[in-house]
Amino acid sequence: MNYVLVDYENVQVKSIAFLKGENFRVRVFLGPNNTKLPVELVLAMQELGERAEYIVLETSGRNALDFHIAYYLGALASVEPLGFFHIISKDTGFDPLIQHLKSKKIFAARSASIEEMPCFKPPLSAIPQPKLTTEQKLNTVQIKPTKEELIKVAVDDLIKRKASKPRTPKTLWSTIHARCGRDIPSSDIDAVYEALVEQGYVKVEGTRITYALPSAKP
Repeated sequence: MNYVLVDYENVQVKSIAFLKGENFRVRVFLGPNNTKLPVELVLAMQELGERAEYIVLETSGRNALDFHIAYYLGALASVEPLGFFHIISKDTGFDPLIQHLKSKKIFAARSASIEEMPCFKPPLSAIPQPKLTTEQKLNTVQIKPTKEELIKVAVDDLIKRKASKPRTPKTLWSTIHARCGRDIPSSDIDAVYEALVEQGYVKVEGTRITYALPSAKP
């Protein structure tokens, strides 16, 4: 069950259309000055029947509404510890409470609006992801480039260097490492270096090397 506690003093929601499902219970917390509500909200709350409730503070006070929300959340959690409790508010002061609840294995979240509740966010796999270039992958810590991608980066870099290519195995290895990224493991750089030799791009002659690289694309 999802319990949605709306801090109306902080977020003046106009619609709860997303919360019509049987798995939602709504509590709208009103301060003494919240005397006028949108018709759409009132009608929607009425449609929910027993699943919706207004909680009105009779007197105002600093953080009074916040304390009421915290109290009701705790009371609900004691009755249904397996529920998911949502606080709708832009007030980050609720965040320590959310973290504490999570440490107690109680599902809870604060969202700035009903639409931003975790249950309404599409899974990451459903969000179209931009296609990254090999260079962008190299600069993205979370995405480890493949050996083939590293080889391509190294070959492209050597082509661009023209006459200023490394002339010894040691400087070539260092150049590959610098171009592919210092965070790339040395073992991966070794594999790229060996692949360049095996594929004929690099020919080692003692302490000197020569190149047989493809022509640069116009």
